[in-house]
Amino acid sequence: MIATIGRDGVLLHAGVRYRAAIGLGGIQTDKQEGDQGTPAGLMMLRRVLFRADRGPRPQAIVPVSLLAPNDGWCDDPLDAAYNRMVRLPHPARHEALWRDDGVYDVIGVLGWNDDPPVKNRGSAIFLHLARPDYTPTEGCIALARPDLMAVLAAGITGIEVQP
Repeated sequence: MIATIGRDGVLLHAGVRYRAAIGLGGIQTDKQEGDQGTPAGLMMLRRVLFRADRGPRPQAIVPVSLLAPNDGWCDDPLDAAYNRMVRLPHPARHEALWRDDGVYDVIGVLGWNDDPPVKNRGSAIFLHLARPDYTPTEGCIALARPDLMAVLAAGITGIEVQP
């Protein structure tokens, strides 16, 4: 099942509307690394990662795995691990997936620029937890915890981002 989202920040899945945060740069039809935009197009849900110390295991149709304190994601276009999960410490630019702010307590890894990654086309596009005020993301799609858990449990397989 595919969910859709547009510039209005509403994710639609199985007839239900969910408030969402998207990238500060809006929806981009020509996504580039660092533009803070959410890429337009269909992104398949590859897997779900979660912190067991912060909540129950999400139900999903895709594989679900535990996050560890040394998990990260490489966002350095010059590194061989660009747009891939890495173990920390990692010598190239990356972001830690084990965060204090809680937004990555549940992460749906979306298939953007990953088969294979192309330098500078964008990395780390996730479906994750929204901040309470729905602050824009750096390019990801973010939902409130109950909404994210419901969408994953309903069998979402991808998100179509409409420009």
